[in-house]
Amino acid sequence: MKRIPPAIIILGQNSQPIAKKISAHFPGSQIYGLIDRTSNTDINFSNFGETLRELFAKETPIIGICAAGIIIRTLAPLLSDKRAEPPVLAVAEDGSAVVPLLGGLHGVNDLAREIAAALGVQPAITTTGDIRFRTALLSPPQGYYLANPEDAKTFISNLLAGAKVRLEAAASWLSESNLPIAPDAKLTIRVTEKAIAPTPECLVYHPQIVAVALTKLSHIEPEIAVSLVQEVLENAGLAPASVAGFFALKEEMGNPALEAVSQYFKVPVRFFNLSELVELDSIEFIENKAAQIALTAAGANSHLIEFDRPNSVNCAIALAAEPFDARAIGISRGKLAIVGTGPGGAPWMSPEVKEILREATDWVGYKFYLDLAGTLREGQKRHDSDNREEIDRARFALDLAASGKSVAVVSSGDPGIFAMAAAVFEAIDFDAKPEWQGIDIRVAPGISAMQAAAAAIGAPLGHDFCVISLSDILKPWEVIEQRIAAAAAADLVMAFYNPISKQRIWQLARAIEILLQSRDPKTPVILGRNLGRPAQSVRVCTLGEFQPQDADMRTLVIVGSSQTRIIPRKYGDVWVYTPRRYEK
Repeated sequence: MKRIPPAIIILGQNSQPIAKKISAHFPGSQIYGLIDRTSNTDINFSNFGETLRELFAKETPIIGICAAGIIIRTLAPLLSDKRAEPPVLAVAEDGSAVVPLLGGLHGVNDLAREIAAALGVQPAITTTGDIRFRTALLSPPQGYYLANPEDAKTFISNLLAGAKVRLEAAASWLSESNLPIAPDAKLTIRVTEKAIAPTPECLVYHPQIVAVALTKLSHIEPEIAVSLVQEVLENAGLAPASVAGFFALKEEMGNPALEAVSQYFKVPVRFFNLSELVELDSIEFIENKAAQIALTAAGANSHLIEFDRPNSVNCAIALAAEPFDARAIGISRGKLAIVGTGPGGAPWMSPEVKEILREATDWVGYKFYLDLAGTLREGQKRHDSDNREEIDRARFALDLAASGKSVAVVSSGDPGIFAMAAAVFEAIDFDAKPEWQGIDIRVAPGISAMQAAAAAIGAPLGHDFCVISLSDILKPWEVIEQRIAAAAAADLVMAFYNPISKQRIWQLARAIEILLQSRDPKTPVILGRNLGRPAQSVRVCTLGEFQPQDADMRTLVIVGSSQTRIIPRKYGDVWVYTPRRYEK
């Protein structure tokens, strides 16, 4: 079964060898390093407390290669519900000790054993039940759900006091443990997919062996779909916790009813192509593809079960021979995020963008922008393309997402300003491929080049402004001239993108000429180049001084209005701002 990869926290470079050794054991894990004290880590952080608490709140397993005390003091204010605590461990800098701290209900002791085995040491496990019985009844393995944890503490105490237990289960993690098993014991452990009422003397575990196939849901409202699935499970006598996943044909991808069902029951929805379904003989009680979908999902030795179906839902249920990870079957709903990294590297990225980049399976973009986005984690793929191939890049990313991938299309600056977000929606609009309709598409904004240039010099965009691209590749130059003249007449501050290139060397000179027809030559002009990068420069001149050779394609130009002012600074620099009030 799939689990969340851990975050490995280090505070100094001496901890990195142990961190890398642990990380190699957990695919998808990331090493977090304290800025200025570590290098070559996956993610940098400056505030230990904030980082740790944020990971804890997201239920990310935490492995801190540091003293246990600092972790305990940091997380103490968040400790209120042990059922919501992710695994948290402390590991000695030299790997000599592995100490589980929190997350007993979510497998922290098993995680400690894995880490200790990888490091060749013994874990410092203090939980009496784990030590004596070699199994964690409060924290069953992935694929099993404890229905009555509120009874487990007393149940385990009775076992530790000498009581015996009877197993009504076919689960190796129980039968191969050191539990005191006796056929006539009063205490019982039962493993069943059925919805039964547990008692204080009977711990009930639900194995995730139920595959629910749903078809033809387009006419059902999401809230109604959830109610119908609840009715289906009740009619079949199945515990909702035994559902491993919901399954459908790929043509249903993006269906709001399926999304609602998946979110309500907190299990994934997965999709198949028609050609992937197992072949079946005629089945009287099923009149659609649901039976094939359910059996394909549940795998070998699975079987269909009969139940009373509501007339308004098409579904089938299959039981697998053992718990299974639905995420390893079929494909997920494809995701496409168009992200803006800001004008520079990681410090300019929003937390949302960083999270999308971490979670994506594939990065798509212009090579230079992908370099700015950072390094890939294990398992991610990078797809570089030329900067002039925006529409082809958008189509490629959409096709990739339609295959079930989680794709990040990377732009610099803000993706919605002369960048890839518009290209993606343009491709969707004009190509109209049916398989793209089910993709989960989102745009994650970034700091734009004009914002970065303005912030570096003061507040030149403090009043009304407009943004114009001087590239005439996708629009006629006549239109650009009209817009420059109109903006100049309206006395707007103007931000110019794409001011000049090797192929376009005369357009900027013409733009300056148009501006000088109505704007004072003393108007401030800001030239921001390589914003957010090591070679960043921000220069201020006047419109009368401004020459085309002062800019290139990596320059953002801001031309002030009649109100824009320059403030001299003590040691020769200046601030530039446009007042919020407008006075003629």
